[in-house]
Amino acid sequence: MASSIVNSLIRRTARLPLYSAIFVRHFPEFFYSSVASSSPSATPIRKFTIQCLTLTKPPALLSFRFASTKVEADENLGNVLQSEIECAQETGEHGREVDAPEDFPFEIIDKSGDQTIILKREFAGENIQATIYVNVDGEDMSKDDEDDSEVDQESAAAPNISLLVAIDKGEGPVLEIGCNISSSDLEIESVIMKSTHDSDGQGAYQGPEFSELDERLQKAFHKYLKVRGIDSSLRDFLHEYMMNKDEREYLTWLKKVKEFVGN
Repeated sequence: MASSIVNSLIRRTARLPLYSAIFVRHFPEFFYSSVASSSPSATPIRKFTIQCLTLTKPPALLSFRFASTKVEADENLGNVLQSEIECAQETGEHGREVDAPEDFPFEIIDKSGDQTIILKREFAGENIQATIYVNVDGEDMSKDDEDDSEVDQESAAAPNISLLVAIDKGEGPVLEIGCNISSSDLEIESVIMKSTHDSDGQGAYQGPEFSELDERLQKAFHKYLKVRGIDSSLRDFLHEYMMNKDEREYLTWLKKVKEFVGN
Protein backbone atom coordinates (compact mmCIF):
# COMPACT_ATOMS: atom_id res chain seq x y z
CA MET A 1 0.00 0.00 0.00
CA ALA A 2 2.76 2.41 0.94
CA SER A 3 4.69 1.58 -2.21
CA SER A 4 1.67 2.34 -4.45
CA ILE A 5 1.23 5.74 -2.82
CA VAL A 6 4.90 6.54 -3.37
CA ASN A 7 4.67 5.53 -7.04
CA SER A 8 1.58 7.70 -7.54
CA LEU A 9 3.38 10.73 -6.09
CA ILE A 10 6.38 10.13 -8.35
CA ARG A 11 4.14 9.98 -11.45
CA ARG A 12 2.34 13.21 -10.49
CA THR A 13 5.64 14.98 -9.91
CA ALA A 14 6.93 13.87 -13.32
CA ARG A 15 3.83 15.24 -15.07
CA LEU A 16 4.02 18.70 -13.48
CA PRO A 17 6.42 20.24 -16.08
CA LEU A 18 4.15 19.09 -18.89
CA TYR A 19 1.03 20.52 -17.25
CA SER A 20 2.88 23.77 -16.54
CA ALA A 21 3.94 24.11 -20.17
CA ILE A 22 0.39 23.51 -21.40
CA PHE A 23 -1.00 26.01 -18.90
CA VAL A 24 1.54 28.67 -19.87
CA ARG A 25 0.78 28.18 -23.55
CA HIS A 26 -2.97 28.68 -23.20
CA PHE A 27 -3.14 31.04 -20.21
CA PRO A 28 0.04 33.11 -20.21
CA GLU A 29 -1.58 36.11 -18.55
CA PHE A 30 -2.39 34.12 -15.40
CA PHE A 31 1.00 32.51 -15.18
CA TYR A 32 3.09 35.63 -15.65
CA SER A 33 0.86 37.77 -13.47
CA SER A 34 1.46 35.27 -10.69
CA VAL A 35 5.19 35.34 -11.25
CA ALA A 36 5.22 39.11 -11.32
CA SER A 37 3.24 39.39 -8.10
CA SER A 38 5.51 36.98 -6.30
CA SER A 39 8.79 38.44 -7.56
CA PRO A 40 9.32 42.15 -8.36
CA SER A 41 12.41 41.34 -10.37
CA ALA A 42 10.32 39.24 -12.77
CA THR A 43 8.48 42.21 -14.32
CA PRO A 44 10.91 42.75 -17.25
CA ILE A 45 10.86 39.02 -17.94
CA ARG A 46 7.05 39.04 -17.99
CA LYS A 47 6.89 41.92 -20.52
CA PHE A 48 9.48 40.39 -22.81
CA THR A 49 7.96 36.91 -22.72
CA ILE A 50 4.39 38.11 -23.32
CA GLN A 51 5.53 40.09 -26.34
CA CYS A 52 7.18 37.00 -27.76
CA LEU A 53 4.16 34.83 -27.09
CA THR A 54 1.66 37.27 -28.60
CA LEU A 55 3.46 37.29 -31.96
CA THR A 56 1.74 34.07 -32.84
CA LYS A 57 0.71 35.02 -36.43
CA PRO A 58 3.44 33.73 -38.77
CA PRO A 59 5.08 36.44 -40.94
CA ALA A 60 4.52 34.19 -43.94
CA LEU A 61 0.75 34.63 -43.60
CA LEU A 62 1.07 38.43 -43.56
CA SER A 63 3.30 38.36 -46.63
CA PHE A 64 0.84 36.10 -48.43
CA ARG A 65 -2.06 38.41 -47.63
CA PHE A 66 -0.30 41.51 -48.94
CA ALA A 67 1.01 39.61 -51.97
CA SER A 68 -2.49 38.43 -52.88
CA THR A 69 -3.81 41.99 -52.52
CA LYS A 70 -1.02 43.29 -54.78
CA VAL A 71 -1.69 40.64 -57.42
CA GLU A 72 -5.40 41.45 -57.40
CA ALA A 73 -4.78 45.20 -57.75
CA ASP A 74 -2.21 44.68 -60.53
CA GLU A 75 -4.51 42.38 -62.47
CA ASN A 76 -7.40 44.80 -62.13
CA LEU A 77 -5.33 47.73 -63.41
CA GLY A 78 -3.98 45.61 -66.25
CA ASN A 79 -7.48 44.60 -67.33
CA VAL A 80 -8.73 48.20 -67.30
CA LEU A 81 -5.69 49.34 -69.27
CA GLN A 82 -6.26 46.61 -71.85
CA SER A 83 -9.88 47.67 -72.20
CA GLU A 84 -8.81 51.27 -72.74
CA ILE A 85 -6.21 50.18 -75.31
CA GLU A 86 -8.83 48.30 -77.30
CA CYS A 87 -11.19 51.28 -77.14
CA ALA A 88 -8.46 53.65 -78.34
CA GLN A 89 -7.56 51.32 -81.20
CA GLU A 90 -11.17 51.08 -82.33
CA THR A 91 -12.13 54.74 -82.12
CA GLY A 92 -8.86 56.60 -82.75
CA GLU A 93 -7.01 57.48 -85.93
CA HIS A 94 -3.55 56.86 -84.48
CA GLY A 95 -2.40 55.02 -87.60
CA ARG A 96 -3.33 57.81 -90.01
CA GLU A 97 -0.62 60.09 -91.35
CA VAL A 98 -1.26 63.81 -91.60
CA ASP A 99 0.16 65.23 -94.80
CA ALA A 100 1.91 68.59 -94.70
CA PRO A 101 0.59 71.36 -96.96
CA GLU A 102 2.13 71.81 -100.38
CA ASP A 103 5.39 73.79 -100.32
CA PHE A 104 5.63 73.35 -96.54
CA PRO A 105 9.09 74.79 -95.81
CA PHE A 106 9.83 73.04 -92.53
CA GLU A 107 11.25 69.69 -91.54
CA ILE A 108 9.10 68.06 -88.86
CA ILE A 109 10.94 66.48 -85.94
CA ASP A 110 8.50 64.24 -84.08
CA LYS A 111 9.96 62.05 -81.33
CA SER A 112 7.79 59.37 -79.80
CA GLY A 113 7.11 60.09 -76.14
CA ASP A 114 7.45 63.87 -76.49
CA GLN A 115 4.51 66.21 -76.07
CA THR A 116 5.92 68.63 -78.61
CA ILE A 117 7.11 68.63 -82.19
CA ILE A 118 9.77 70.82 -83.76
CA LEU A 119 9.60 72.63 -87.08
CA LYS A 120 13.08 73.25 -88.43
CA ARG A 121 14.48 75.04 -91.47
CA GLU A 122 17.33 77.18 -92.77
CA PHE A 123 16.50 80.55 -94.25
CA ALA A 124 18.96 83.04 -95.72
CA GLY A 125 21.78 82.06 -93.38
CA GLU A 126 19.51 81.69 -90.36
CA ASN A 127 18.62 78.60 -88.36
CA ILE A 128 14.94 78.62 -87.47
CA GLN A 129 13.46 76.19 -84.98
CA ALA A 130 9.87 76.38 -83.75
CA THR A 131 8.76 74.18 -80.85
CA ILE A 132 5.03 73.43 -81.13
CA TYR A 133 2.65 72.38 -78.40
CA VAL A 134 -1.09 72.48 -77.88
CA ASN A 135 -2.82 74.34 -75.09
CA VAL A 136 -5.85 72.23 -74.11
CA ASP A 137 -6.52 73.92 -70.76
CA GLY A 138 -10.19 74.82 -70.76
CA GLU A 139 -9.56 77.83 -68.51
CA ASP A 140 -7.39 79.42 -71.18
CA MET A 141 -9.90 78.99 -73.99
CA SER A 142 -12.03 81.95 -74.96
CA LYS A 143 -15.76 81.92 -74.15
CA ASP A 144 -18.36 83.05 -76.63
CA ASP A 145 -21.58 84.93 -76.07
CA GLU A 146 -24.81 82.99 -76.40
CA ASP A 147 -25.69 84.69 -79.69
CA ASP A 148 -22.43 83.65 -81.44
CA SER A 149 -22.74 81.41 -84.48
CA GLU A 150 -21.96 77.70 -84.38
CA VAL A 151 -18.92 78.26 -86.58
CA ASP A 152 -17.52 80.81 -84.16
CA GLN A 153 -18.18 78.48 -81.24
CA GLU A 154 -16.36 75.60 -82.92
CA SER A 155 -13.39 77.86 -83.67
CA ALA A 156 -13.24 79.09 -80.09
CA ALA A 157 -13.54 75.56 -78.69
CA ALA A 158 -10.47 74.39 -80.60
CA PRO A 159 -7.31 74.59 -78.47
CA ASN A 160 -4.69 77.22 -79.24
CA ILE A 161 -1.44 76.26 -80.92
CA SER A 162 1.58 77.63 -79.08
CA LEU A 163 4.95 78.19 -80.74
CA LEU A 164 8.34 79.06 -79.33
CA VAL A 165 10.37 80.30 -82.30
CA ALA A 166 14.17 80.42 -81.91
CA ILE A 167 16.22 82.15 -84.63
CA ASP A 168 20.01 82.25 -84.71
CA LYS A 169 22.70 83.09 -87.25
CA GLY A 170 25.18 80.45 -86.24
CA GLU A 171 27.35 81.55 -83.36
CA GLY A 172 26.01 84.37 -81.28
CA PRO A 173 22.75 85.36 -79.61
CA VAL A 174 19.35 83.80 -80.22
CA LEU A 175 16.14 85.70 -80.88
CA GLU A 176 13.27 83.87 -79.19
CA ILE A 177 9.66 84.79 -79.98
CA GLY A 178 6.71 83.26 -78.15
CA CYS A 179 3.47 83.04 -80.15
CA ASN A 180 -0.06 81.67 -80.10
CA ILE A 181 -2.11 80.81 -83.16
CA SER A 182 -5.80 81.17 -82.39
CA SER A 183 -8.71 80.63 -84.77
CA SER A 184 -7.59 83.25 -87.27
CA ASP A 185 -4.60 85.24 -86.00
CA LEU A 186 -1.04 84.76 -84.84
CA GLU A 187 -0.48 86.56 -81.56
CA ILE A 188 3.02 87.42 -80.40
CA GLU A 189 3.39 87.32 -76.62
CA SER A 190 7.09 87.80 -75.98
CA VAL A 191 10.36 88.74 -77.70
CA ILE A 192 13.59 87.85 -75.89
CA MET A 193 17.25 88.07 -76.88
CA LYS A 194 19.27 85.22 -75.37
CA SER A 195 23.03 85.25 -75.18
CA THR A 196 25.18 82.19 -75.68
CA HIS A 197 26.11 82.40 -71.99
CA ASP A 198 22.48 82.42 -70.85
CA SER A 199 20.84 79.67 -72.89
CA ASP A 200 17.89 79.26 -70.53
CA GLY A 201 17.11 82.97 -70.69
CA GLN A 202 16.64 83.36 -66.94
CA GLY A 203 18.76 86.49 -66.83
CA ALA A 204 17.65 87.94 -70.15
CA TYR A 205 15.76 91.22 -70.31
CA GLN A 206 12.13 90.34 -70.98
CA GLY A 207 11.13 93.64 -72.53
CA PRO A 208 7.70 95.29 -72.20
CA GLU A 209 4.42 93.57 -72.90
CA PHE A 210 4.24 93.03 -76.66
CA SER A 211 0.78 94.58 -76.81
CA GLU A 212 2.24 97.78 -75.31
CA LEU A 213 4.76 98.23 -78.12
CA ASP A 214 4.22 100.79 -80.84
CA GLU A 215 1.74 99.45 -83.40
CA ARG A 216 4.23 99.82 -86.23
CA LEU A 217 6.76 97.75 -84.29
CA GLN A 218 4.16 95.04 -83.67
CA LYS A 219 3.33 94.85 -87.38
CA ALA A 220 7.03 94.72 -88.26
CA PHE A 221 7.53 91.69 -85.98
CA HIS A 222 4.55 89.93 -87.58
CA LYS A 223 5.99 90.53 -91.04
CA TYR A 224 9.41 89.34 -89.84
CA LEU A 225 7.89 85.98 -88.84
CA LYS A 226 5.67 85.68 -91.90
CA VAL A 227 8.52 85.84 -94.41
CA ARG A 228 10.13 83.00 -92.43
CA GLY A 229 7.02 80.83 -92.74
CA ILE A 230 5.46 81.50 -89.34
CA ASP A 231 1.90 82.83 -89.59
CA SER A 232 -1.73 81.89 -88.93
CA SER A 233 -1.92 79.74 -92.08
CA LEU A 234 -0.11 76.99 -90.13
CA ARG A 235 -2.97 76.60 -87.70
CA ASP A 236 -5.17 74.03 -89.44
CA PHE A 237 -2.29 71.72 -90.29
CA LEU A 238 -0.66 71.99 -86.87
CA HIS A 239 -3.95 71.45 -85.09
CA GLU A 240 -4.70 68.29 -87.07
CA TYR A 241 -1.15 67.02 -86.70
CA MET A 242 -1.00 67.60 -82.94
CA MET A 243 -4.38 65.99 -82.32
CA ASN A 244 -3.22 62.95 -84.26
CA LYS A 245 0.03 62.88 -82.30
CA ASP A 246 -1.86 63.08 -79.03
CA GLU A 247 -3.85 59.96 -79.96
CA ARG A 248 -0.67 58.11 -80.90
CA GLU A 249 1.13 59.13 -77.73
CA TYR A 250 -1.86 58.19 -75.57
CA LEU A 251 -2.01 54.69 -77.04
CA THR A 252 1.74 54.24 -76.62
CA TRP A 253 1.50 55.47 -73.04
CA LEU A 254 -1.27 52.99 -72.23
CA LYS A 255 0.77 50.10 -73.63
CA LYS A 256 3.91 51.08 -71.73
CA VAL A 257 2.06 51.41 -68.44
CA LYS A 258 0.34 48.04 -68.97
CA GLU A 259 3.69 46.40 -69.75
CA PHE A 260 5.22 47.88 -66.60
CA VAL A 261 2.33 46.79 -64.38
CA GLY A 262 2.33 43.28 -65.87
CA ASN A 263 6.03 42.63 -65.20
